[in-house]
Amino acid sequence: MLQRSTRQRASSTVSTARPIGQTSRVEDLLTLGPQFRAPNLREALERASLGGPVVAITAGWQEREAELGALEEHLGHPVRDLRLYERAEAVFAQDGELQAAYRSRQNDLRQLQDLYRVRLDHAKAAARELFQAPDDSPLVRKARRSAIAALRRLDAEHLREIRTLHGRFEASWGAGHRPLLARQLADLEQLIAAAAVVCIAGGHVAVLLNRLRLFGLDRALRTRPIVAWSAGAMALAERVVLFHDHPPQGAGNAELFEAGLGFVRDAVFLPHAATRLASRDPQRVALLARRMAPAVCYTLDDGDALHWRRGRLASAAGSQRLTRSGGFAPAGSAA
Repeated sequence: MLQRSTRQRASSTVSTARPIGQTSRVEDLLTLGPQFRAPNLREALERASLGGPVVAITAGWQEREAELGALEEHLGHPVRDLRLYERAEAVFAQDGELQAAYRSRQNDLRQLQDLYRVRLDHAKAAARELFQAPDDSPLVRKARRSAIAALRRLDAEHLREIRTLHGRFEASWGAGHRPLLARQLADLEQLIAAAAVVCIAGGHVAVLLNRLRLFGLDRALRTRPIVAWSAGAMALAERVVLFHDHPPQGAGNAELFEAGLGFVRDAVFLPHAATRLASRDPQRVALLARRMAPAVCYTLDDGDALHWRRGRLASAAGSQRLTRSGGFAPAGSAA
């Protein structure tokens, strides 16, 4: 378990900001840890000087979407939910062709993930064995680098396949081709334009991403400050990586699961890292950090907050980054 006593809870300003996007990046974007036990959303908004009307996206909660009592109590004012999950169900009920195409795409994604896992199991087992080897000779170090390179190629290929499936679906079934989606998008764009802040909650990351993509909200969301936590933060990176070093069964291989929206580049977000990362196993930590490079892996636990301004990490509180040597360093420190 990640030792909280070793973590720096104080906010730190980053002196060596890392460029992660273009000028079209979101002006202010906050990525937070889980908000269930120790919510810090209000504190993060105040620290970033963000206020005004708030709209929320809670599609990842699925049937529990729009249960905003705890969120509104924490913020001290009403929050309007955009109800993406409910809107999608209503559209599917009226557009059977769209629903069938959506289900077909989801089936293809599931099969693609299954095939990727078969290859990943073998590639990850080889890399793990090499990293655990006591021999540190030049030949072993070269073999480790080759094993990491093989994992990166596999991940990159898988990400391309995922993006291809999404691209084909959106080219034929997006809001530009389905009137029901177009009407919903127009309404959502107005609600977002009237808000000062958009909050994106966690939950089921695939459901959340699918609804965001279904309504084509990428452009509208980029116009407003965003605060996202847990799976909501994962969805805003370029890659969604599932990880659990202590699973009930299996090897616990971190896997590239989805293509994110890419609002934050060169970053991989790891919610609940304190319980899911084997932080006392430097070989596993180093393997994940090197495999995801040049992207940086950031932990997002209770109380953590990362503030991105125009595509650069501006400040960090609590979050740590995984290092290539198998340790942890404050998220705001220079690599």
